[in-house]
Amino acid sequence: MALELKEITKVVQGVTHIKPTSLTLKQGHFNVLLGETGSGKTSLIKMMAGLDPIASGQILMDGADVTKLTTQKRKISLVHQFFVNYPHMTVFENIASPLKVAGMAKSEIEGRVQEAADILQLAPMLHRRPHELSGGQQQRCALARAIAKDSQAVFLDEPLANLDYKLREELREMLPELFAGRGAVVVYATSEPEEALLLGGETALMMDGRVAQFGATADLYRAPASLTSAQVFSDPPINYAPVQKQGDRIVMGDVSWAAEGDAAGLADGGYTVAVRPHHILPQPSGGATVALKGRIGVTELSGSESSAHFTFDDHGWVSLAHGAHPYEVGEDHTFYMDAGACFYFAADGSRAA
Repeated sequence: MALELKEITKVVQGVTHIKPTSLTLKQGHFNVLLGETGSGKTSLIKMMAGLDPIASGQILMDGADVTKLTTQKRKISLVHQFFVNYPHMTVFENIASPLKVAGMAKSEIEGRVQEAADILQLAPMLHRRPHELSGGQQQRCALARAIAKDSQAVFLDEPLANLDYKLREELREMLPELFAGRGAVVVYATSEPEEALLLGGETALMMDGRVAQFGATADLYRAPASLTSAQVFSDPPINYAPVQKQGDRIVMGDVSWAAEGDAAGLADGGYTVAVRPHHILPQPSGGATVALKGRIGVTELSGSESSAHFTFDDHGWVSLAHGAHPYEVGEDHTFYMDAGACFYFAADGSRAA
């Protein structure tokens, strides 16, 4: 089972909201749409679900063209970030509602509802109404309805966004197990890179109505295709600065290091180097040997990690290291960068090495 998008677009009053997009989303893992508000991920989900028309292109489900089919005929489930449950129905009736519409036999409905309720720990609440449930229980009810329907495709549009932290963690851990082995293509939209990494699977990074990069989520983190992609997966923000490739050296202001690995093949000229904060350490360690002396402006201690924001060569940089480090605001401190963990980008922002 696969959901294929072939050059689909969305145009509203002459303005292109979704640029030509082609993706193949498969079952067996989460397919994540990652992007900021307004990037196009919700529009893309609505188009796949049949809620929004497409201006051009095709949508195929298991090889069949469903582009012009209504939502009801696509055999899909959709869970929003807002709790969409029928207030006049019990939990049982809410979960069973799409099964009744499909004309399923009463005995099969009861079996499916009970199975979904057991998985989502709703069995003791089947006779309650939504207003008698907590926010987390209401969202579990919406998820149970999606599971019971046994759809070909399940679309989860930021389903945990309105829950408190503890409930989000609880349901996030539960989600991969909920849909494992069900044969459905699962598409999950989120604005949080950390959530995408936790869910794994494959991620389509959405920016300005287009897919900027698509692939295994871990690969997007390890091998960003552009500086913008690298910035998305970095918290604290990724460090970057202009550099020059000169022969076998990379030169950044008064500092230089050997151009090794992929960087060795770069043509001489200007690039942007980027390195994540956890590869900038307060003392030499492993590959972190390139000395960067800067003045500390802000320090933070969070759990077992210390961060220091410092100014180096007129650029604001950040170090993130395990342990508690005795930084002093205003002091000069030498940090050590792992040159082997650096990314290099061309003038247009595309990955160079």
